[in-house]
Amino acid sequence: MYNKTLTKVALRYRALFLDVNRRDIDMQSEATVPVLAFVARLMKNGFCVSEELLHALNAVSADELLDITECIDDVMGVNLNWAPLVKGWDVPTGESLADHLITLIANIFGEEAGFKGTRLPCGHLIPEGTFPLERYNGCPFCGKPFVTTDFVYKGQGSKLRELRLFTLEDLKHVYDSLLTSPTPLDGTQKDTLELLLREFDLPDDVDITMKETAMLVVKLLVEQDRAEEASKLLKTPVDVLRYLWYEKTGYVQIIEPKTLIAHARWAYAHIWEPLDLGADAAACMKQKLMLKYDRKACLRVAKWLNAIPMTARQAAESMHSKRGMWVRMIRALRLGEYSRKEGFGHLAEILDVFYRQDYTTWQGRVDKARTANDADTTLALLKERPGLFARCLFASMLRFGSEKVLAAFEEVADQLPARLLLSLGNAAEAYFDPKEQRLARPITGVTYKLEPNKLLALYDDEARQSMVAAVDGLYKSSMSRRFAAQPTESKTIYVDPALYDIPISVGDRSATVQDASCALMGTRFPVEGDAVRLFLQWGKGLPAQHLDMDLSARIELQEGIEECAYYNLTCTGAKHSGDIRSIPDMVGTAEYIELSMPELEKAGARYVAFSCNAYSTGVLALNLVVGWMNSAHEMKVSEKTGVAYDPSCVQHMVRISEGNLSKGLIFGVLDVAKREIIWLEMPFLAQTLRGADSGAIEALLHKVESKLTIGQLLDMKAEAQHLTAVESAGDADEAYTYEWALNPAEVSKLLTTE
Repeated sequence: MYNKTLTKVALRYRALFLDVNRRDIDMQSEATVPVLAFVARLMKNGFCVSEELLHALNAVSADELLDITECIDDVMGVNLNWAPLVKGWDVPTGESLADHLITLIANIFGEEAGFKGTRLPCGHLIPEGTFPLERYNGCPFCGKPFVTTDFVYKGQGSKLRELRLFTLEDLKHVYDSLLTSPTPLDGTQKDTLELLLREFDLPDDVDITMKETAMLVVKLLVEQDRAEEASKLLKTPVDVLRYLWYEKTGYVQIIEPKTLIAHARWAYAHIWEPLDLGADAAACMKQKLMLKYDRKACLRVAKWLNAIPMTARQAAESMHSKRGMWVRMIRALRLGEYSRKEGFGHLAEILDVFYRQDYTTWQGRVDKARTANDADTTLALLKERPGLFARCLFASMLRFGSEKVLAAFEEVADQLPARLLLSLGNAAEAYFDPKEQRLARPITGVTYKLEPNKLLALYDDEARQSMVAAVDGLYKSSMSRRFAAQPTESKTIYVDPALYDIPISVGDRSATVQDASCALMGTRFPVEGDAVRLFLQWGKGLPAQHLDMDLSARIELQEGIEECAYYNLTCTGAKHSGDIRSIPDMVGTAEYIELSMPELEKAGARYVAFSCNAYSTGVLALNLVVGWMNSAHEMKVSEKTGVAYDPSCVQHMVRISEGNLSKGLIFGVLDVAKREIIWLEMPFLAQTLRGADSGAIEALLHKVESKLTIGQLLDMKAEAQHLTAVESAGDADEAYTYEWALNPAEVSKLLTTE
């Protein structure tokens, strides 16, 4: 039976879901007429099917094939409005700043002052001799579109993406891999897990190691009135607070109220004062965060805390870092009242210790020892909590000396999750280089540059390089021991060459949702043709209103930087389709930028950064879709409507999901010399591309490029387990293909310690 949710999930893994049994597929069957028509429709959207899927489709009814086609059209946005502001925008309209100034004056003084022209449906008067109105789908002055269309080009793509067969067994495997992922889930994985939790039962013996993943499961159990089962996943007061805050804000991380309020003020600020709603947004966020719980919720939380398997002092200490939030929560949840009831003795003890502050904090003891420059005590305390030791390892090496610190760290290194060790290996080179810019991406999603540690000045280049080498050797030796300890009967291994270009997803999580693929951040996409076409589509499902999103490109040339954006529609190697500031009813609107590879190469361009921004107050619009198209064949632009979208040419696209906190997003970088596009995400708080820091973009690129790749990690596994590499997946005992890497949660299993 057709299931739209499972079909959408399977498409993220380049597959189609069919409710069939693989053993029942007749691999000798001939394709039926409906199947041939279905495959032809798929090719128009840029997809083809594997042999197994082709034969499996013969058992599917024509009605179900139609449903699947409509689902793919929906995912690819085929039925939305892709008409931009300018018709045939690949030929510039020649509009200038003077046209806008003259039009502004004409609309201030009106026809009474002698201005003649055309009055548009939006009410603006366009004077004669300014904008060539026959070239526009809307008002060139205010950016309001008057024309919509459901037409898109199809079949221009030069490369088809093969879809595999996914059965219920395959989807349940994805479901289990997401639940047990040893690394935090990115935006796509989180959204996928939330969808699958509604379709499949929770396994009885599932081992959920990530706290953020556990919150998604707890929410489902609470909705199903199975709160007692949820208590098994809430092992500390921090876990309880994390769930309460996730329930309140929708974020699986604990973001303090002051941070959310400040972020709302920044996000709704505007460079034009009359549109600055920052103060109102901050007040609304403060009101939203008011704590109100009914008796049922209060009792549920009281039972959870009462069942915490920690001593009262341990629990109170874990609550200390968020003491202010806990004081508010305790009051709002009436925990003092429940602690006096029979059967809540442990809760009463926790609250008593917490309010009397009859405990010492581990962090306080570490800070005291570090301030006193007591290396032995500091390191002894850090070894008690290896995870926190890893997070301050580099700073401790600079303060107390690398030899002593690394010796202490090596004693506990094998107790750490492998993802933390890989993070150390990836970050060491940048941290110990005083000239290298480092980036921090806090849970609000905005990217910041960090200044180098001042203690680096105490060491010369040779000493700093030796520290990098020591960290590199430490994490590699630990990973080698872990792989060697894993039992295996395999003798041979196959590693797809493409995996050597895909970095391990540790430390940088994408917050967007990929509905048509599942690529890891840092994946490189080759440019096959002479044009790269960026696209931005927003407003799906929303009523007509002013909602201004902008698509921009920053081009680094030898003599400086040029920008292609709403304020500069043409520049070296780039053309923009026009600035739209309002959306039509329900179907959204679009902007494009076309990049000419020959022109960029001739101009000596180094790279081009792709950006989308919310010029309107607030953050990027929900369900906004952004990406790029590429094809070895020429991609058309409609002279009648300006439509330039073709799903068969889409190389990568992402969707802004609920909970997005950024106002701007760098979503890709074109390396002109290598003819490659690196997919990455760098959120920032700015209304235009000019608010993005060039240095931060460079730093993020360097960070992605210096990361350990999947292929390199598999080579470490092969060496530790004495596996022989073979050139064919079919000849290998263990085959790691590009299709396998489409499931990042499956890739993350390489990082398990078992």
